[in-house]
Order: sequence, then structure tokens, then C-alpha cells
Amino acid sequence: VQLVESGGGLVQPGESLRLSCAVSGDVLDYYPVGWFRQAPGKEREGISAMNSRDGSTYYADSVKGRFTISRDNSKRTLYLQMSSLKPEDTAVYYCAASAGLSIATILSSDEYDYWGQGTQVTVSS
Repeated sequence: VQLVESGGGLVQPGESLRLSCAVSGDVLDYYPVGWFRQAPGKEREGISAMNSRDGSTYYADSVKGRFTISRDNSKRTLYLQMSSLKPEDTAVYYCAASAGLSIATILSSDEYDYWGQGTQVTVSS
């Protein structure tokens, strides 16, 4: 399983950004997938996830209403649309896939087995 993120960059507060994660094989058909972020000096935080089998989505309170996870199976790509960005959203963002997990812990990084290399998002004026 391979995952490759793209789309990070420098944006101003209030602006939007869309991250992409190209995935190999049939990951998006069968594996739970998620987006995580890690800011300097902080632990990795699960921010959004999708149960690929039924498309159900999950969000951390810190991003609920501002971020949207989606997928395009034909393009084998997972997306994270980020709106109303804040300076505290600054972090390295990772996509990940799990070989199997409990829905109760779908936002826990411990449940994920495969990771991309990360893409930097900086929100600053």
C-alpha cells in the first residue's frame, strides 16, 4: 500500500486549501482511510476519517464544519478540503490507511498501518 500526499502550501487565515492523497490499488474500496496532522512539539492528531465500505465520515471537533473528506475511487485519490483556515491549523498533514480497525477509534493514529510522507500546511498572514 502506497500513499502520496500533495497540495500543501502557505495560505492566509480564512483561506481554503485542498489536499490530495494518491493511493495504490484498491485501498479506497476496502480500507478505512484518514487524515492526520502533527504540529511542532505536539502529538499526531486524527482530524478526519472515512469508512471506505459505506462512505461514512468522521471529524475531530477542531475541524468539524470547516474540513471535508472525500474520495474519487476512479482516480484512486483521497481529498481533504480545508476552509476557514486558522493559524492553529499549521502542521504537517498525513493521509493513512488501516488494514482493520474499530469505528470507535477511527481517529486514532495507532489504528493505521500505512502512511504517506506528509505535506506541510502553513496558515499565516
